[in-house]
Amino acid sequence: MNSRILRLILFIAIAFLAQINNAKAQCDSLVKKCSRNISSEYISDGQSYKSFLQADQEAEYKLTLFEGTTYRFAGCSGSTDRNLIFTLFDMEGNLLFTNRDFDIAPYWDFEIKNTIDCKMTLSLDPKKIESGCGVVLIGFKKK
Repeated sequence: MNSRILRLILFIAIAFLAQINNAKAQCDSLVKKCSRNISSEYISDGQSYKSFLQADQEAEYKLTLFEGTTYRFAGCSGSTDRNLIFTLFDMEGNLLFTNRDFDIAPYWDFEIKNTIDCKMTLSLDPKKIESGCGVVLIGFKKK
């Protein structure tokens, strides 16, 4: 291979890796921002539900929520609140909750009456896109 082509390939690879590192750093800073909405009365489930999203994309996570537990979901994307839409469905696809119906609230508390398997989707508000990274943290209330 010609050295000019090799240099071009190397340049593209380095630029790609720099973009990945920048996106990861952006998501990590959002985790810190979101954690402010998980108050001391909640314990984190230990997960960061992170997704790199384009305007028309949706990320999906499967969750099990347990009977008798109060959960707090906190969502962040970009430098301001109210731009990450999180939605919960049961496994049959029935809508359980969406923060879209509540002015895209940055967090919401759920008291679970019966253990349920559900699906959580994340998407960006197309009117307020600031970041391609969406993060949701889930905490459960201390007993």
